[in-house]
Amino acid sequence: MRTSRITHILAGKNELEKLEVLDGKPREYLRNNDDVACYIPDAKTVLIEKRVTRDVFPAILGADPEDLVNHYNLSMGGDERVAGRDCQAIVLEPKDKLRYGYRFWADKNSGLLLRAQTLDSKGEIVEQIAFTQIEIGPIDRARIRPSYTDTRGWRIEKAAMSSVDLSGWSVTPPPGFRKVQEVRRLISDTADAGASSAQNRPAEREVSQIVFSDGLAAISVFIEAGGQNHNEGAIQQGALNIVGRRQGDYWLTVVGEVPAAAIRQVANSIELKTK
Repeated sequence: MRTSRITHILAGKNELEKLEVLDGKPREYLRNNDDVACYIPDAKTVLIEKRVTRDVFPAILGADPEDLVNHYNLSMGGDERVAGRDCQAIVLEPKDKLRYGYRFWADKNSGLLLRAQTLDSKGEIVEQIAFTQIEIGPIDRARIRPSYTDTRGWRIEKAAMSSVDLSGWSVTPPPGFRKVQEVRRLISDTADAGASSAQNRPAEREVSQIVFSDGLAAISVFIEAGGQNHNEGAIQQGALNIVGRRQGDYWLTVVGEVPAAAIRQVANSIELKTK
């Protein structure tokens, strides 16, 4: 279980958001539209990058209802209260075993998503996220300012990301999943908390990423050269399944909030086209 505080403001056409992780080591994220800054005080580091997908609670990806009914059975649940507000429950039952089921609770007055459950094939909850307290209405702009105002001596890491043509790679996602993004980025290996000088900067490596979505869940395929030092395998963290494997001179990592069978299927489908 992890507790967070989310503050979200719409200023004209701009979305401003602050997410504070309240358990464990402190960390907070400041977002201005698609620009995200992550403050990590223990490492005296600010990570700056672009948001790749929009599947962040309480928002979900832009699902097309006509596409959803091809892969989910939709039904209305009962009326319930979440965080003291009257909600309407919506149930999405998958038509195959390559995606999870969902239960959503939407605030009747605002339509805001207040609770979301991810369900496995047995109908058991594998992940749940919900508000326990909420304010809807005018919010003081001061509440989205960073908590760490003095960052002198902190390391600033900018994730260099650019669009790229990865059509040389053939990937077959589950039915209903569409390619939504192809990018290439520089990723820094984890630095020691005390590393702040230039000579202690973590090594950077180039990673390509292909993102697929069915409007509710996202699957990412990460491709990087090398990988001889990696161990192949699979792990699950809540609803998230991850598979890592070598393919020729490349290391592939497939990550997604879909069942393990779907991740394995995607991993096994990946091929590098030869000219």
